[in-house]
Amino acid sequence: MLLAVLATCWGASYTFIKIGVQTLPPVTLIAARTLIAGLLLLALLRLRGVRLPRGPAMWRRFALQACLNSVLPFTLIAWAERSVDAGLATILNSTSPIFIFLLGLGMGGAEKPTLRRLFGVAAGLAGICLIVGFEALNGLGHSLLAQLGLVAAAVCYGCAAMFGRVFKGLDPMVPAAGSLLCGAAMLLPASLAVDRPWTLVPSAASMVAVLALAVLSTALAFTIYFRLIRTLGPMSTAAQAYLRVPIGVMIGVVFLGETLSPTAWAGLACIVAGVVAMTVPARGGLPMIRLRAR
Repeated sequence: MLLAVLATCWGASYTFIKIGVQTLPPVTLIAARTLIAGLLLLALLRLRGVRLPRGPAMWRRFALQACLNSVLPFTLIAWAERSVDAGLATILNSTSPIFIFLLGLGMGGAEKPTLRRLFGVAAGLAGICLIVGFEALNGLGHSLLAQLGLVAAAVCYGCAAMFGRVFKGLDPMVPAAGSLLCGAAMLLPASLAVDRPWTLVPSAASMVAVLALAVLSTALAFTIYFRLIRTLGPMSTAAQAYLRVPIGVMIGVVFLGETLSPTAWAGLACIVAGVVAMTVPARGGLPMIRLRAR
């Protein structure tokens, strides 16, 4: 159930971002998103009587997690969605399980590379090629760079999921709040220097989108995310990616009137097939039924 809620929160974020960047620059949008979410979680922690760690070593980990899980991917996605539809962004950003698998192989901590998992990697990469391949034939245009930025964001998410295991012993809300506050501390100076937010005139729709991003797609989603990293592990938590794709695409089509090209639909099918092949347990069943008490 938590996996489905996480997929819904993050699937809707692409539509929120698409609305937000219409009148807000990407860096300012993401700075506001992380700051509001971080302060909200900090307030909730205080109400619960839970304190953030004070050791510099833990805050360095929070800062690294912030770079991998919010600062870089959030900014890349917001920048890319100025020229890429929300549905397409959802598809390309759903490839993080592929990179988690490849990173795990490189670090020697992955499960045995079975034929099923190797098929999953191949299918996922084929999906990316189907989505961006024809655009590449027209040269390195702005849209292609934006699509590659979305793939880079997926790589960041894969690294973040692997690194997130270092917070296994903490209350899930603690690394969520710590990393978001670190992210806000990095993004706010950039926003003030580059975008001069006091000169902006955002629309009401963009402001509502920022609040929805902060509360639902960030504060709530990050708390669930760190809970699942602890209970399911990085790869099974990444299963929300293939739940997120149809949710995100459907929201973009219904609320923003977006359409996908035939090759994008084929790429969507390949990516979903690839992620399912890598995350469904070998003996059958969805990863979400593997929850166990610890």
